[in-house]
Amino acid sequence: MTGSTIRAEPLAQFWSRVTGRPLHPEVKPGDRETLVLLAEGPILYFNQVPESKTIKNRIHLCLRPETSREREVERLLGLGATFVTDHRNPDGSGWAVLADPEGNEFCVLRNESDRAAMTS
Repeated sequence: MTGSTIRAEPLAQFWSRVTGRPLHPEVKPGDRETLVLLAEGPILYFNQVPESKTIKNRIHLCLRPETSREREVERLLGLGATFVTDHRNPDGSGWAVLADPEGNEFCVLRNESDRAAMTS
């Protein structure tokens, strides 16, 4: 969304679907501040800002899916992510870089069982 206000609630909705975790129960459409409640650990906080993303992310998320990396990439593309860069290798190692609807990059890694199979 180049050149437009980044809205907190739609971006939080995207990440809620990505993580399978709910928005804070008090969040309403159009809220300028929004939270996604993760199962444990930190929360994901989204704050509406007047400018679009112009530089590299200050924090980078890597997702390790329960399903295969390829299935997860397809699921995320269906949710509105865009494909940025492919770092997957023929031997199954590597990762895929995607971006959320506001252009924030994140990686999709191999799941634990795929990682374990490569080290066996």
